[in-house]
Amino acid sequence: MTPLGYYEKSNFNKNTVFIIGAGAAGEIGYSKIDFWAADDCYCLTCSDRLQSRFLYYAILCQKSYLLSRVRRASVPRLARSVIERVEIPVPPLKEQERIVSILDRFDALCNDLTSGIPAEIEARQKQYEYYRDKLLSFKEVTA
Repeated sequence: MTPLGYYEKSNFNKNTVFIIGAGAAGEIGYSKIDFWAADDCYCLTCSDRLQSRFLYYAILCQKSYLLSRVRRASVPRLARSVIERVEIPVPPLKEQERIVSILDRFDALCNDLTSGIPAEIEARQKQYEYYRDKLLSFKEVTA
């Protein structure tokens, strides 16, 4: 027997999309660092016409489909053939970059504590001030 790999090495480069095939089957991830993927993890590499981050977001749109195809007999498994049947529209690179930019900003607002919470606090503060001013502005009564 030969080992699959060693913990201090990686077999996939950063900016790779992956789909877990066993255990947490159907879960989708994106690695910003080099990483080690075992044989039950499907790693998706991109051509020059496809941005990996765009592929990540496009695959996330297919998550419910992928999860619905997971076999749950003993250890949950997702077949490679299911992933191969997923169709992803591929717009021009400039459009992919625009879409990724928007989704990355939105993701940061929703999930990044350093940018999301301050932005949410600022939005609630503006909302509070708006309604405070509305509630406390009275029309003059003329006699």
